[in-house]
Amino acid sequence: MAGEKISLKMRVNGEAREAHVYPMARLLDVLRVDLGLTGTKEGCGEGECGACAVMLEGRLVCSCLVPAAQAAGREIRTIEGAADTPRGRALQEAFVRLGGAQCGICTPGMILAAADLLERTPNPSLDEVRTALAGNLCRCTGYKRIYDSVLEAAR
Repeated sequence: MAGEKISLKMRVNGEAREAHVYPMARLLDVLRVDLGLTGTKEGCGEGECGACAVMLEGRLVCSCLVPAAQAAGREIRTIEGAADTPRGRALQEAFVRLGGAQCGICTPGMILAAADLLERTPNPSLDEVRTALAGNLCRCTGYKRIYDSVLEAAR
């Protein structure tokens, strides 16, 4: 990558973090490689599958599309930080209990997308869950177990 590395300071899962990275490095790589937060997964690398989803300033984004420099001084929540919230814990437990987590590639993005939905809509319908998770692709479960997990966590 051309150019000089920058000192990137941000808050990740409520903690001040710093990394020395190229400004156009992907946020996904900064999280996984530089900060060791490997829960965020790379699926497609094109923003189409949702596996790399994180919350950036409270907004769900595909971290494979976000240049690292855009995260400077901002708040990021990854799957590792999801367990810090009651909603995140409930989702993780429901995914395990109901089989919504299979191979694990899509699971972090699914859980963060579901947490985002439940933040806005605490008691969603099945159609609302389907719509909220439409940007997340899974190759293992056929989605039923994932939808069931989200609806269970909402209860």
